[in-house]
Amino acid sequence: MTNSVAVGMLGLGTYVPQRVLTNHELEQMVETTDEWIVSRTGIRERHICTAEETTSELAAEASRLALDDAGLTPDQIDLIICCTITPDYACPSAACQVQAKLGIQRPIPAFDLAAACSGFIYGCSVAASMIRDGVVERVLVIGAESMSRVLDYKDRNSCVLFGDGAGAVVLGRVEAGRGLLGQSLKADGSGVEMIIVPGGVARRPPSDDSGNGHHEFLRMNGNEVYKFATRIFGTAIQEALADTGDAIKTRDLELIIPHQANSRIIEVAARKLDLPMERFVVNIAKYGNTSAATIPLAMADARGDGRLKKGTLFALVAFGGGLTYAASIWRW
Repeated sequence: MTNSVAVGMLGLGTYVPQRVLTNHELEQMVETTDEWIVSRTGIRERHICTAEETTSELAAEASRLALDDAGLTPDQIDLIICCTITPDYACPSAACQVQAKLGIQRPIPAFDLAAACSGFIYGCSVAASMIRDGVVERVLVIGAESMSRVLDYKDRNSCVLFGDGAGAVVLGRVEAGRGLLGQSLKADGSGVEMIIVPGGVARRPPSDDSGNGHHEFLRMNGNEVYKFATRIFGTAIQEALADTGDAIKTRDLELIIPHQANSRIIEVAARKLDLPMERFVVNIAKYGNTSAATIPLAMADARGDGRLKKGTLFALVAFGGGLTYAASIWRW
């Protein structure tokens, strides 16, 4: 990465619905057990939207907190990017809805970005490029999902995995040596059939325990996605490190904040990268897989625990439907 303008995160905020769905509750809904879910995924509970809550509302709440954290007002934002595969509507975009909910009166660009679980990293890359090019100064990048809206709660292989939530960051110029240092964004379109949400939008009514309310649900080939994720995890990080001009090595990373899809994927990646698990942020137990929201939610937990602080050198890495994958190297 050769551009001399340093772009970093000025503020961070997250929001999840109050409703918590535990593994024990799922035992009453579908043929599964708490032991089976925990041993195979690491998930113990997830937050679920009520019938009235939507993706744009989660996104707006997280955005307000990110703006407060950055010490900015909504009108100081020049661009909104909402990374989601479960928008309220196919049109208008969730980003435009967030603009309205934040009360931003002046016209600014706002659009959604659909790269599934890799969306947040993709969105930060787009935002950083526009800041470096001088098109905008401050960008609100949001990862927000209402995955429960596209789940079949009769399908024990998928309904136990996902939850709802949102995270947002404000990106802007920072001092040299901080911010985004390297990145790699890729996709393998040959895997498009592995994860599909057919025509799903979050404004559809949630399904009840009988499965009524939806006609099309998320479909996923879990075994193939697992193989892809464990293969590509380390590759994505190495490509992002190479983008720094090889100035940073794997061993230099103080923290790795991965997409929270499955705790076993992270454990395999740690072994392949020859890094201790202590350097990885894992919070899947309390949120499940929230797709584009997992990374900002994990960042917030890491900062709350004192692991992510000024000067921390860290990597973000994600993989998801498309099949997309991405990694980026940052200094907080």
